[in-house]
Amino acid sequence: MTELAPLPAGPGCTDAPVLRERGQREVFCGLTGIVWLHRKMPDSFFLVVGSRTCAHLLQSAAGVMIFAQPRFGTAILEEKDLAGLADAHAELDREVDRLLTRRPDIRRLFLVGSCPSEVIKLDLARAAERLSVQHGPQVEVLNYSGSGIETTFTEGEDACLAAMVPGLAPTEARNLMVVGALPDVVEDQMLALLARLGIGPVQVLPSRRAEAAPEVGPNTVVALVQPFLGTTAAALERRGARVLQMPFPFGEEGTTAWLAAIAAEWGVDAATFAAATDAPRARARKAVAAATATLAGKSIFFLPDSQLELPLARFLTRECGMTAIEIGTPYLHAGLMAPELALLSPGPTISEGQDVELQLDRVRAARPDLTVCGLGLANPLEAEGLATKWAIELVFTPVHFYDQAGDLAQLFARPLRRRAAVRFGTEARP
Repeated sequence: MTELAPLPAGPGCTDAPVLRERGQREVFCGLTGIVWLHRKMPDSFFLVVGSRTCAHLLQSAAGVMIFAQPRFGTAILEEKDLAGLADAHAELDREVDRLLTRRPDIRRLFLVGSCPSEVIKLDLARAAERLSVQHGPQVEVLNYSGSGIETTFTEGEDACLAAMVPGLAPTEARNLMVVGALPDVVEDQMLALLARLGIGPVQVLPSRRAEAAPEVGPNTVVALVQPFLGTTAAALERRGARVLQMPFPFGEEGTTAWLAAIAAEWGVDAATFAAATDAPRARARKAVAAATATLAGKSIFFLPDSQLELPLARFLTRECGMTAIEIGTPYLHAGLMAPELALLSPGPTISEGQDVELQLDRVRAARPDLTVCGLGLANPLEAEGLATKWAIELVFTPVHFYDQAGDLAQLFARPLRRRAAVRFGTEARP
């Protein structure tokens, strides 16, 4: 099903119609968010209540060896559980007891819903409350859904962080809360930039340790670093926090705009801002320029996958000289995306949701130089002679802020260079 719906009028693409599609889609489920979240929170554990298929997905996605001790696992729902022949809550309690006895380092346990647990209506919220009483205060037990019925790829992180918000301690103090999981090295770079601007106190959700969880209240200012955190943003607003509307920190321009919005809130003067950002901005521009020769003038088509598509399209078109044909996103949060849409030049089709066959027809008709898509579509498109970029790599790779701007550009330049090298080698062959 396809329909056109206008966004509020304004500059850039904010007044462009949105192509809304509701049909078959190609995307990973929200369980995959565990792959980066379990690394971010080393004293937490993610227990998926699901099937062996769920376990295989996480095992293969994370590349964890069977004899390793990752910070996630699966409580397998067997046939008797699905048929209602066993007390699933009693079995879950038993598995949690075994897990916490074996892993006394766990301070926060997430019960993660899956398609099977959703289908049999297993009440994990009630289970989390019961287990929190039983194992607290040493262990906090929370729950969220990563089911493919309810969530797509990055929505797993959104659901996880939103589940943490009700338990955050209240505060009346003025503070900045940066929300979104970043690799530790990138988070440290961000905190250093904010410190040079004199901004603080700064807290991060998710925190690396449970005891360092941020506080929230009416004087909390929230800065999102990931564009797929609409549910978390709404939960923080219900706690009294105010979420800043600004572009996301991808590339030199996006990072500068993100920092400038926070600096304006804290009354940072222009001289201080320039002293803190001029050098890293110059480094970022130089690093991006190294990929621009490959990217400039090339066309790109985004299939919906991660909700990173609009900020990435803004970066590639404004800083790298690419032309966007279509920018597809699983869900378009008009409020959070308004600053990004305002920066995008009119021209590309903005689409929300997916009818995969119809969208593939548009890809084949457009023949873009580069198509950003999920793993399931990349190989077939490559076989048809189209260069592709795996969307999942853009979530697993450090791409935020100044020091990663060049790496972000190179992620898109490499498949084009590879395609050119293959074509040259084929043409040079006798």
